[in-house]
Amino acid sequence: MKKLIKLLVRAVATILVLPLLLTYFFMGAVLNKDQTLAGHSQLLSLIPGKTGVYLRAAFYRLTLNKSDASAYIGFGALLSQVDTSIASGVYIGPQCNIGRCSIAGDTLLGSGVHVMSGKNQHAFDDISKPIREQGGTFQKVQIGKNCWIGNGAMIMANIGDNCIIAAGSVVINDIPEKSIVGGNPAKIIKTR
Repeated sequence: MKKLIKLLVRAVATILVLPLLLTYFFMGAVLNKDQTLAGHSQLLSLIPGKTGVYLRAAFYRLTLNKSDASAYIGFGALLSQVDTSIASGVYIGPQCNIGRCSIAGDTLLGSGVHVMSGKNQHAFDDISKPIREQGGTFQKVQIGKNCWIGNGAMIMANIGDNCIIAAGSVVINDIPEKSIVGGNPAKIIKTR
């Protein structure tokens, strides 16, 4: 019975986001899709409670490369890249910023986690040009299954399966599976 109720609530949420989806697809045809997603994400991030969780899940399921209907995307969480995948059982806490990434199943992101689109988003080699004009390279960060990423962590590199990232850690290098890491820059503390 519980599954049937959740299915019904998800269907209602999908119907409720249809006007927003129409503006997203219309604007996305004319403007940059990532910028359009970011703007709609800002609006959706402001809806509190379970209502917001279901509306965000419905919207992202139809706009991202992949987003499972069971994903929990908390209040204030912002997503900025269409090339993002969110698997089943993923929890994204409040106030997270999610760039181009793939988050595998049953992974938990605490509050205020930032998943950037790699560590080369901004070039700064040419001192004669402003940094904002030098461009950069976006990479898709891979976060493995069954990981736990603590509050305020910053992720710029891949994380293997079954890892724990301590709160406040700054991940700039790939983390092998079953690692527990912490610090700035994040270092392996032990293996699970």
